[in-house]
Amino acid sequence: MKSVFYIFFILFFTTWSQAQDLKLQRSEIPQDRNNQRGETTRSVKDDREKPHISKYKIISISNDTTYVDTTLNIRKDYKYNYLRKDAFELLPFSNVGRPYTELGYAFHDLQALPRFGARAKHFNYLEVEDIPYYEVPTPLTELYFKTVFEQGQTLDALFTTNLKPNLNLSIAYKGLRSLGNYRRELTSTGNLRLGLNYRTKNNRYFIRSHFATQDILNQENGGLTDRSYQQFLDKIEEIQNRATAEVRLEDAETQMDAKRFYVNQYYNIRPGNDSTQNGQIRLNHILDFTDKEYKFTQASSTPQFFGTPFENSNLSNEVEYQNVANTMILSYQQNYLGKIGFKAKHNAINYGYNSIVVYDAGRIPNRLKTDIISLGGTYVNTYKGFKLEGDVAYNISGDYDGGYEIHAKASSRISDSLQFSARLDLSSSAPNFNWILNQSDYENYNWYNPDFDNVNTQHLGIEAESEVYGKVTASFTQIDNHAYFEYLSTPEGSAVDSLLTPQQTDLQIRYLKIKAEKDFHYGHFNLANTLMYQNVLEGESVFPVPEFVTRNSLYYDNYLFDKALYLQTGLTFNYFTGFMSKAYDPVLSEFAIQNSQELDGFYTLDFFLNAKVREARIYFKLENFTTLLEGNSNFAAPRQPYRDFAIRFGLVWNFFL
Repeated sequence: MKSVFYIFFILFFTTWSQAQDLKLQRSEIPQDRNNQRGETTRSVKDDREKPHISKYKIISISNDTTYVDTTLNIRKDYKYNYLRKDAFELLPFSNVGRPYTELGYAFHDLQALPRFGARAKHFNYLEVEDIPYYEVPTPLTELYFKTVFEQGQTLDALFTTNLKPNLNLSIAYKGLRSLGNYRRELTSTGNLRLGLNYRTKNNRYFIRSHFATQDILNQENGGLTDRSYQQFLDKIEEIQNRATAEVRLEDAETQMDAKRFYVNQYYNIRPGNDSTQNGQIRLNHILDFTDKEYKFTQASSTPQFFGTPFENSNLSNEVEYQNVANTMILSYQQNYLGKIGFKAKHNAINYGYNSIVVYDAGRIPNRLKTDIISLGGTYVNTYKGFKLEGDVAYNISGDYDGGYEIHAKASSRISDSLQFSARLDLSSSAPNFNWILNQSDYENYNWYNPDFDNVNTQHLGIEAESEVYGKVTASFTQIDNHAYFEYLSTPEGSAVDSLLTPQQTDLQIRYLKIKAEKDFHYGHFNLANTLMYQNVLEGESVFPVPEFVTRNSLYYDNYLFDKALYLQTGLTFNYFTGFMSKAYDPVLSEFAIQNSQELDGFYTLDFFLNAKVREARIYFKLENFTTLLEGNSNFAAPRQPYRDFAIRFGLVWNFFL
């Protein structure tokens, strides 16, 4: 791992040095401050025009193609964070790299198979869909840097180059280390990605492949003790130095390590017509080998929080998961019928522990191992201006037979200024593996639930985007047999107040979500608005969400210094209404239903000053600055304080050779 990391930085600094030697002149900056695209650069040495920026292509695994975007706008500011995506529906914990309380839910990635547990560790986990592929005319480097909380930094660096016009290699690494303001909340994470994008010269064979290794380490403090919790609410001087606040755990850690080798390749058995691909026959093979390990360790047991332990010291719970998935798709494309594919998939799953647990309450097996065969199909067509897409899979054998997933989407550009899409997602799947089987050195965290029913989910969503009226998305989701974790109250006088347990409800959850985005401009002044309304029509007790979430940015932007610098500065207001949020459990790295503390809604106000100079975007922010005057008594989850005022800054910089 270290050798690969060193090679990556050698490549990066070599590219950076060469880029400096070229001494490229300042890019031509377009007049549109919100769409600063299309710049070209010239070399002082030979005065040759460099490739247009649209030639630097970014390709998703679903073959959607964009290009490198060096513009600066308010949406870029929203994505300038550790996750590198808009976190509007997430409420962060006090330190970077820790879990998030979810303020809203999406259901686009429904599956027919149960997932690996420790879902609170997956916010920064890069799935297959999160890995892009590249095609660039010259070497490209992107560098992301941002400060954190106490003793650390976060960096995300990418280098990609085409060795040949049809062969691209990429390497990227995202690393984080942050001590945090409170005791025992150190985070240390790393995401290494190696990518390959290749096609033959005759465009008959294509392959996109990546290798990703990811590790996420967190010290776990369990939140504030009763005493420090009250001190935090009362804003007393003793706890203003956050490092002195008492926390419930002093020696616990969690870590998830994951590796994935992924290959998506296809061969055009019959190429079809060059322009329309009419008559094309294609064979597509997808290999996804994923290996994950999750571990909870603790030097000394704390029965007052987690119940009776089997061991009083050196507690260690480790679970492993491997899934080797092979998918074959044979497709035929015809102008009128569209592209029709037949799909067959095999999953070899191995999940479990090294030993069997036998105790007074029962016997807990150590492993879930199965082979699953799925059959299905795919469909893509354009009919009367609508693009139609479909993907279906049904498990016909294995321990989870009867599970299925259905994805259907219709989209259309009704006019140059109006786009519309609708999608339907259905699934029936067993609950995640840690609901079915879990082992721990704490007696209460041992269970085996092979008889849990499949969770059935139906999701319908629509989206409309207009240049005049903005963007609106609405969805309605219905869930049967919803699986969740819950803290159950224990009898009065017990050593522990509540114990966590996996549950499945017979309530039919019905969840409505409406989200609207609209920007207003007046001269150099702008107002960007995002508003979300949610309503759980039934099942709110096991599916809590806030009713309203809003984000509003009022800012000024303009070009300065003969258009050498583009400036953007203003305020961002965030607010959500109170709700009975889930609580974070450090043993499982999961969130669980609780009824002891309502998460009061609160607002935050950030001041930001962003600038663009050539291909560099510079960010400066005063986060939650109103707490300097009002103090901070807000929580991100029960017993988990929200962030105090902080000065954060950094940059995103692209280098084109």
